[in-house]
Amino acid sequence: MRLYITGFAMGTADLVPGVSGGTVAFLSGIYEELLYSIKITTGEALRLILRGRIREGLKVIPFRFVVPLGIGILTAVFTLANLLSFLLSEHPVFIWSFFFGLVLASTFIVLKRVVKWDTSDRIAFLVAAIGSYFLMGAIPVETPNNLPFIFLSGVIAISAMILPGISGSFILLLLGKYQQILTAVAERNFLTLITFFAGCVVGIALFSRILTWLFSKHHDISIAILAGFMLGSIRKIWPWKEVVSTRVNSLGEVVPLIEKNIFPQQLDISVVFAFLLFLIGIFIIFYLDRMHLVKEQAKDIKDPAFKKEFAESLKNQ
Repeated sequence: MRLYITGFAMGTADLVPGVSGGTVAFLSGIYEELLYSIKITTGEALRLILRGRIREGLKVIPFRFVVPLGIGILTAVFTLANLLSFLLSEHPVFIWSFFFGLVLASTFIVLKRVVKWDTSDRIAFLVAAIGSYFLMGAIPVETPNNLPFIFLSGVIAISAMILPGISGSFILLLLGKYQQILTAVAERNFLTLITFFAGCVVGIALFSRILTWLFSKHHDISIAILAGFMLGSIRKIWPWKEVVSTRVNSLGEVVPLIEKNIFPQQLDISVVFAFLLFLIGIFIIFYLDRMHLVKEQAKDIKDPAFKKEFAESLKNQ
């Protein structure tokens, strides 16, 4: 159930341009296990299955991990696509305020996971933050609607989705494919979805290996870079925006082309409510981090009775 809920949260985050499902995985403590599971499933297990050793290949796949997580992600995608589209259209300030609090708090939590800071880590963090900030200000482009480019979009987007701080949905937005994929989900256009999914499988199989190597060989600087990505991404999810120019997308809809961040014009009830949602987002992240700390510390205690008492005492602090 915990993995299902985590997957549902990841799927929800990945639907929102500017928010990353990888951030949810990182904060819930399953990020490195997720990368390892992807590597095993698309590597050793796949090789065994292709050689005809199907039973051995299936035994290698960590089903107890990937199945509930995957079902949670798919549940969120297919149940919340229409709702999130509606909320982002009708109540953007409230939705962005909540996610702004989530991402900002997440950045500080991730920064704590750098074991020992040195000059190269600090430089990497700043470069990643600045690079992510300018990426979030990039202008969306029109791209082909054919199946090969949808496949390529899946490869690129999934690589971003598993990176904390880099939103796969926003990458799709830059590629001009966000609305098309969201519409395909809502209308059950399975040809488009299967093509996109195939690209995601290829992309995640390749990119998970790169990330696994980085975490094993260069842990601290990798964490610093991910935190920088997350900090820079808040440019995209600042709640109050002014549309500078618009464009007509491939579906014939008038959508914003260039937006700039502004401060609210006046302090009214909507601003207060937005600020409350911002604080709720921060509280949720720090609460989840606290619960993760309780779980990790309780793991090291051998006596079951004392372990339970220790966990309860931490929760009550």
